[in-house]
Amino acid sequence: MKGRNSFGKFNFIFKPIYLIISTLPDFFVKFMWSLILPFDGYVFKAFRYCILKAKAKKVGDNVSISANVKIKYWEKFSCGSNVSIHDFCYIDCDGGVTIGDNVSIAHSSSLISANHTWELVKTPIKYNPLIKKGIIIKDDVWVGCGVRILDGVNIEERTVVAAGSILNKNFPGECVVGGVPAKILKTI
Repeated sequence: MKGRNSFGKFNFIFKPIYLIISTLPDFFVKFMWSLILPFDGYVFKAFRYCILKAKAKKVGDNVSISANVKIKYWEKFSCGSNVSIHDFCYIDCDGGVTIGDNVSIAHSSSLISANHTWELVKTPIKYNPLIKKGIIIKDDVWVGCGVRILDGVNIEERTVVAAGSILNKNFPGECVVGGVPAKILKTI
């Protein structure tokens, strides 16, 4: 049975679970996430979905969060329906991360939605103020494995991002992008 079919079949179970989780303190919910972090399978994916649905800004239906996915600043994370985030992804939502519908983010990818400044010369760079523009990934986007998406990037609809790419600027829809730094390789 496909994930989206089983999601619809068992959706009635998820609502009471994420309603209960939404009442729990954040430190406890983060502890629960860390306990189930290394485990895969439908039960653990369902539990991660319920945690994210309870704590994130917005989460649609049929969202699959695989094992070892780290998400920081859940309250600034939004995603639509039919989204899959695969193993070992790192998502820092400090500047805000918005993901549309029908998006797949392959394993070992990173989304970093904030960036350090270096204007305060007498202060170490890591303690300088942050710039937070956020990341927006529109509908029907496939992000290949090992991709790095940096702060301020918007990816329009129906885009494929080649494996190993680094995105540091916006891209139009209906294209394949890739490289370091990424550029348009062809249109779809």
